[in-house]
Amino acid sequence: MSFTDDLKRSLGFEETDGKKEGPGVIDSIRDTVKPLMDNVSQQINKQQQSRKNQQQYRQSQQPQYGQSQQPYAQVPKPAAATPRPKPKAEPVYDDYDDFVIIPEQSYYEIVLIRPKSIDDINYVVDQVIEEQSPVILDLSFLERESAANYKLAGDKIKQMREKYGAQAVLLARNEEKNLIIVSPKKVRVINKG
Repeated sequence: MSFTDDLKRSLGFEETDGKKEGPGVIDSIRDTVKPLMDNVSQQINKQQQSRKNQQQYRQSQQPQYGQSQQPYAQVPKPAAATPRPKPKAEPVYDDYDDFVIIPEQSYYEIVLIRPKSIDDINYVVDQVIEEQSPVILDLSFLERESAANYKLAGDKIKQMREKYGAQAVLLARNEEKNLIIVSPKKVRVINKG
């Protein structure tokens, strides 16, 4: 006998005289795994059946090519259990329709900032151009403290108007305030007097 034959016999892999000396390792593993595999195959069959039923339902709900469904006017409406509230009247704007803003986003954040440095002006440029949000500037501090920065702020606002179509409207100017609203192109600001 060879070493491998002895090893096989000790592990239960070899049969002697046509009879097994005992259950082999493979048989014990197979007996342990078989119930688990049966359970997994049953779950897979259930999932496949469920998918098949869902596909059949979807196909039965979709109209076939060339067939048309009844128009909505011909479909009977279900009876309402409770009375619906009356719709509210649309607001009347008289001749002020220009003040209605219908944005693409649900809301705008309008930042009120009093810039004290060029970094603040760069923040305003980012808000208007990249974030597409209007900004209200109070340039009175720059006007009093730094004429060079005030001129640079004016140049940046001018560049935003020329290159990106931004709008700048003076809101108020007096000894204490110099308020300007700067808005992106998609937000329309109208000065009516």
